[in-house]
Amino acid sequence: MTETRHPLLGALRDAVGSAHVLTAADTDLTAYEQDWRRRHRGRALAVVRPGTPQEVAAVVRACAAHGTPIVPQGGNTGLVVGGVPDGSGTQVVLSLQRLNRVRALDADNLTLTLDAGCVLQVAQQAAEAAGLWLPLSLAAEGSCTIGGNLATNAGGTQVLRFGNARDLCLGLEVVTADGRIWNGLRGLRKDNTGYDLRHLFIGSEGTLGIITGAVLKLYPHPAAQLTAWASVPGLDAAVALLALAQRHLGPGLTGFEVMNRFALSLVRRHFPALHIPLADEAPYAVLLELSDSEDEAHARARLEATLADAIERACASDAVVAANLAQARTLWHIRESIPLAQAEEGLNVKHDISLPVSRIPAFCAEAEAALQAAVPGVRLVNFGHLGDGNLHFNVQCPEGADGPAFLRQYEGRLNALVYDLVQRHGGSISAEHGIGSLKAATLPRYQDPVALDLMRAIKRALDPAGLLNPGRVLADNALP
Repeated sequence: MTETRHPLLGALRDAVGSAHVLTAADTDLTAYEQDWRRRHRGRALAVVRPGTPQEVAAVVRACAAHGTPIVPQGGNTGLVVGGVPDGSGTQVVLSLQRLNRVRALDADNLTLTLDAGCVLQVAQQAAEAAGLWLPLSLAAEGSCTIGGNLATNAGGTQVLRFGNARDLCLGLEVVTADGRIWNGLRGLRKDNTGYDLRHLFIGSEGTLGIITGAVLKLYPHPAAQLTAWASVPGLDAAVALLALAQRHLGPGLTGFEVMNRFALSLVRRHFPALHIPLADEAPYAVLLELSDSEDEAHARARLEATLADAIERACASDAVVAANLAQARTLWHIRESIPLAQAEEGLNVKHDISLPVSRIPAFCAEAEAALQAAVPGVRLVNFGHLGDGNLHFNVQCPEGADGPAFLRQYEGRLNALVYDLVQRHGGSISAEHGIGSLKAATLPRYQDPVALDLMRAIKRALDPAGLLNPGRVLADNALP
């Protein structure tokens, strides 16, 4: 049966209107069918774009009646192939981008209620307009959506102080697998009335229900925010600098990022207009952010005293504090340009890992030696959120090598090498990107068997037909 004559399509058009049911016969679906890294291109039966939670529920009920799998999709910025269809042409992509309203801002309760398809940057701007602060910041904030952030429990640059997306969420609205709407948008900080369903859906990557709305925590905007850049002689020194900054700055330390020399060299090569400070060829650079409740003079004095102490103790070899907001934005732009520079350099193997901060230096030394022994000439792009133990420990193919051939020959082997070492050092194979389909088959090797059994039981209970995002998180999650 052709896509245009599929019996489900009429029901979907009745639910959301013909203009919002897209098929390959009438439009190019590449933006919905291809993942952000262009590692996978699937084929959808249709892309459906509901405009209200009620329309989402109607779509889910229609798909359930026809036994058709659903792939929820937000901004499609994920990195683990979790929001695009497979190649069967039998799945419906449910795009939430039309659910993009800011519903309410309660300044006294310090909460923001909004649709799941609202772009993160729009949410940040809504908070800013009220003189408040939403401290969730990601490189993809101009295109990623709140629903996607919550479905993957996104992290970002300020987890050190405010936690992951999970920690910033007070309430959810969710469409269940049978097409009912659970309204949990009360925005309470204390609510002990049974199981915390909110935490069950956050991080489930659309496999248990479809998030359509959320209540997020807001904070008073800091009186001053300052950014500093420090050169450090190694990861041991970076960890020591983190401890020193935490002692000096306490909860005012809202960002602590690390970048190795090769990562910065890629930015310099592919984005020469970005001026990288302290060009002293130190092995690592650290980016620190201080959010101060008093004023800029107070913040600058505290940050400069911290850096002076760090240089005195040999935790840092040199440091500079941004003189103004424009300079601070440039420093953050350098950090956020590393993934783009990697893409310009060519194909690579990405690892989104977390470890106890104390184990990071030993892990990196051991892993780098093992990687070089396995594939001589590989180049390590090591950067990330050292403050919360999350590294993007990526492996670039040797210079001049054929990228696709490198991935075909070595990706599985390098993944196993890195993940085995992560497990040995007490870490996680996925810190903030999720599991998606990319790591679903790998997860059983590194997750506790009892945890996997409990996850399967939850999946069977909430989605017995296995129609919500099948093949994601649990490789066998389509099985009843």
